[in-house]
Amino acid sequence: MTAPFDVTAIGNAIVDVIAPATDAFLAAEAMTKGAMTLIDETRAASLYARMGPGIEASGGSAANTVAGVASFGGKAAFIGKCASDSLGEVFSHDMRSIGARFEAAPLKDGPATGRCLVNVTPDGERTMSTFLGAAVCLTPADVGVELIEAAATVYLEGYLFDAPQARLAFAKAAGLAHGAGRRIALTLCDAFVVERHRDALIAFIDAQVDILFANEAEITALFQTDDFAAAAKAVEGRVAIAALTRGAAGSLVVGSGVSHAVAAEAVEKVVDTTGAGDQYAAGFLFGLARNHPLEVCGSLGSLAAAEVISHFGPRPQTALRDLAAALV
Repeated sequence: MTAPFDVTAIGNAIVDVIAPATDAFLAAEAMTKGAMTLIDETRAASLYARMGPGIEASGGSAANTVAGVASFGGKAAFIGKCASDSLGEVFSHDMRSIGARFEAAPLKDGPATGRCLVNVTPDGERTMSTFLGAAVCLTPADVGVELIEAAATVYLEGYLFDAPQARLAFAKAAGLAHGAGRRIALTLCDAFVVERHRDALIAFIDAQVDILFANEAEITALFQTDDFAAAAKAVEGRVAIAALTRGAAGSLVVGSGVSHAVAAEAVEKVVDTTGAGDQYAAGFLFGLARNHPLEVCGSLGSLAAAEVISHFGPRPQTALRDLAAALV
């Protein structure tokens, strides 16, 4: 059955602040390189004051994926919570300007719109400090039946597993999606998310997830092993499709008893890895909505990831539909 939307994503409505940094700065701020750490509003203000000059752009993992799907020429919708403030207006405008459907009512009494402070070292690695703010106020009431049932795939952001009400929203979305014959996809987002919620994530994956996205650190953390091959074997059969990314080593797509090794797209210089996994998911889900073979879906994911790591910011700056013309 044809779906009006290729993807409806549920995730954190976040504005990213991205700036270059040194390893010494990370050490002085007691930040774990390459990780995402949740912070409060006071810490967000103090860290922001000490960061170098950078750029501000609407972000959030699942929202970045929506932007990627739109850049491919796909149709997407986003469900997330921002506040009735200036950053909330920026986020809402940015989502609608790319052609994505975003109708969530802003939070009027509560925390400010969330922001992610991203410090990028010269090797392109990003270290994130996130004040979630209004994003964690997402509830099942924000999950509209129409947007879920109208999507070929409903894509869930693992970062929201930290919020109990958001987990209930995930459960509602999964029930609606499967009732309408749609797919549920989940991205694990971060190894620390896995460590905090491993048992609950595995239970949700086994019961509800059709497509799982994870990088090497996340999938090995999920199955408590240092062996990527063992982790890839462990996920087989739990979901219909697992797309496992490995940075410069490409990705492994596991599905229907067959695995496809997909090469990474060549990049002249890695500038900023922020959004790489998000854009990989965008390419993969766009390809899946167009009924392309899994290896082609993986190649579209690699293409999108390569574009985004070649510049600062988590969203494409070149139309992905143009870059993909030679592939599909």
